[in-house]
Amino acid sequence: MKRRAFLGLGSALVAASAVGGWALTHHTEQPLLLSARNDADGRHYAVGYRLDGSPVFATPVKERCHDVYAHPHLPLAVFVGRRPSRESYLIDSRDGTLLQVLASPPDRHFYGHGVFHSSGNWFYTTENDTAEAGRGVLGVYRVEGRQLIRSGERSTHGIGPHQLLWMPDGETLVIANGGIRTEADSREMMNLHAMEPSLVLLHRDGTLISKEQLPEQMNSVRHLAVAADGTVVSGQQYEGDPMDPVPLLAIKRPGQAFQAFPLGEAQRQTMNQYTASLAINDSLRLLAVTAPRGNKVFIWDLDTAALREEIHLPDCAGVGAVEQGFVVSSGQGRCRLVDCTGKAFVSTPLQLPPGLWDNHLRLV
Repeated sequence: MKRRAFLGLGSALVAASAVGGWALTHHTEQPLLLSARNDADGRHYAVGYRLDGSPVFATPVKERCHDVYAHPHLPLAVFVGRRPSRESYLIDSRDGTLLQVLASPPDRHFYGHGVFHSSGNWFYTTENDTAEAGRGVLGVYRVEGRQLIRSGERSTHGIGPHQLLWMPDGETLVIANGGIRTEADSREMMNLHAMEPSLVLLHRDGTLISKEQLPEQMNSVRHLAVAADGTVVSGQQYEGDPMDPVPLLAIKRPGQAFQAFPLGEAQRQTMNQYTASLAINDSLRLLAVTAPRGNKVFIWDLDTAALREEIHLPDCAGVGAVEQGFVVSSGQGRCRLVDCTGKAFVSTPLQLPPGLWDNHLRLV
């Protein structure tokens, strides 16, 4: 997706006293929203804002970032470079100080995602082995002070790994292998008729637990959400005929196989063969998915798969769970709070700068 015209990172922000009935108190009590943005001239930033609109930092970075991950107990966050980036950025989340430019090793590049271990001592990224035809690699980094030191790597048992998340045990990783081979410094897809997308469960020591595939070979498994009970939902990007009726969401419930999520045909068509970001609200048992090609945010009941809400939001991007429901960012419009606590869901604009948000956000 090509984005976006920016209205200015340095523009003044207005703090709201209430949003959709949600009382906003002093900004230090607000969740910190972390994400990547661009400006009108194509410059890249790692940014942090309170949900009341208060700016915390906007740190210039050399390469465009994709997702961001906060340390479990230190004020640190890694903004991971978007495929095929060779840089990621360790940032002090209190003030945006750039602490480290994390360079990928030779014959490797980042795929835009990573996770900290709950101990805070390790960071893992999905990477591409460009010397061996797209072999998926799990980069392993040790946290030393306020630096990340590469200590090894594991196989992701697939091609083109994208997002990875922890299962509830905190020791097992779920990895979305997109199945698409790309070369160094390129986003050109080299193997569309020989794709191998898969969902892998992997112990963090590298032991393969399971590897499952969907029936559609060209249905690239990309992004993930994990519920507290171990339910995994994946969002796909289909690379075949635009008219093929391919399910773009899949689910793996505890003890069950990885299979298509029961998606309504109208919603599937609206997605236009592409999903961007997923989030699960555990307390409300809701699943939210952004579909920027269709300018829609969808919310389902995670247990029954009933569609609960469909919201129009131009170029919707990242989504994250909050107590009331979800926060959603946009590449063209305003970020929104979707309050899901009542019988009718209420979507309200947030006083955050509009547009130019990348496909993911994190709330800490």
